[in-house]
Amino acid sequence: MSRRQDICEVKALENLPCNVSVAGWVRTVRRGKNILFIEINDGSCLENLQVVCDHRVNSFSEIATVKTGASLSVSGKLVMSPASGQRVELQGQIVHIYGRADATFPLQKKGHSMAFLRTMPHLRPRTNTFSALTRVRSALSQAVHRFFDQRRFVYLHTPIITANDCEGAGELFQVTTRKETEVAESPDSYEQDFFGKKTFLTVSGQLEGEAYATAVGKIYTFGPTFRAENSHTSHHLAEFWMIEPEASFYELGDVMNLAEDFLRFLCGELLSVCAEDLSFFDSRICPGVRERLEKIQETLICRVSYTEAVASIQEADTTFETALSWGMDLQKEHERYLTEVLYGAPVIVYDYPRELKPFYMKVNDDTKTVAAMDLLVPHVGELIGGAERESRLEVLVEQMARCKIDPKAYDWYLDLRRYGSVPHGGFGVGFDRLVQFVTGMKNIRDVIPFPRSAGSI
Repeated sequence: MSRRQDICEVKALENLPCNVSVAGWVRTVRRGKNILFIEINDGSCLENLQVVCDHRVNSFSEIATVKTGASLSVSGKLVMSPASGQRVELQGQIVHIYGRADATFPLQKKGHSMAFLRTMPHLRPRTNTFSALTRVRSALSQAVHRFFDQRRFVYLHTPIITANDCEGAGELFQVTTRKETEVAESPDSYEQDFFGKKTFLTVSGQLEGEAYATAVGKIYTFGPTFRAENSHTSHHLAEFWMIEPEASFYELGDVMNLAEDFLRFLCGELLSVCAEDLSFFDSRICPGVRERLEKIQETLICRVSYTEAVASIQEADTTFETALSWGMDLQKEHERYLTEVLYGAPVIVYDYPRELKPFYMKVNDDTKTVAAMDLLVPHVGELIGGAERESRLEVLVEQMARCKIDPKAYDWYLDLRRYGSVPHGGFGVGFDRLVQFVTGMKNIRDVIPFPRSAGSI
């Protein structure tokens, strides 16, 4: 008998009949007189493989007792199926049961809500939606690395434990080895702590990325980040993955070009590699999501200044929950208006008010705005946020003072401006939001294998 093959391979075979071996989990069982029709799936593709077993199969009476959720292997002859609904079927000759599942298996053949599936993240990968999500997430990860590798960006691993608050929002998970009694006695003393100072889980690898970008030219990071934002909405995670390229000699226009090329490349890769899974999301989860990706392939992304965007929103014949004025941050409803109503496509908004953005962004000549950009997309809103970094030492020190940041804590970061400073920039993209955008999933907790959020682990 031939080696075990993935079901996606078997379904594509043309020279039939032929002998094959497969293994997977039972999705459904239909029983006839002295015959069984077993649908199995191994996670390699959306489609199940129908296995037909008659009374001549080894231990037929034992096999006849398997239920949904059981795992088994089947060797036999792959033939053209005489029935409608599938091109091929497997005539089972040798069947081995690895693990049984009884009637308490929670994923029976019926519809399950996302909220219900969220209660069992260890089992939900066995559904069509989450197996498709897993394959798309994997393909997207590979495409990210291909994009940067083709452009000679160096893959950099930045620290997960850090003393820096890159975003300045203060929403950090603290890392400590101090016991509760030590904290109670000396709440602000960290000399005896493991690192000798207050440390956190990282919210971004950007600052460390800048150090290497000003040495090797172009780098990118792709790893886990953490934010202790006490949010219970469908848009936030406490643990998520970030992609952060950083490049020397890049100005704001270069950052915007890179972001646009990045999004277009990923959409093209998914349309090519994950056609079946994208069709599933298009038909079952979010009609039009495939067309959305195709449109990005065909058209340039609009670019408008923050000032122009605010004016457009103020002039809109739409009532917003939050009235917008210059100097305020765009809310999700404003981002969706721009992308879904006004432009009907992704849009880049640039030159944001200085007060809205972190200390490290380059101050423009008007001193009121910074050279920042956000790439907004339909359904999700902000997907990519980036900027040209402030490369002038004196302006960066002034920015730190404005944000009440102690320059001594970032002396190493200031060294990058003291010694051979250059224009440089980059962006950050939440990988989970990216998965959400390309699949059309409504809740970000449904696009990461094991979601971590406020009050839930």
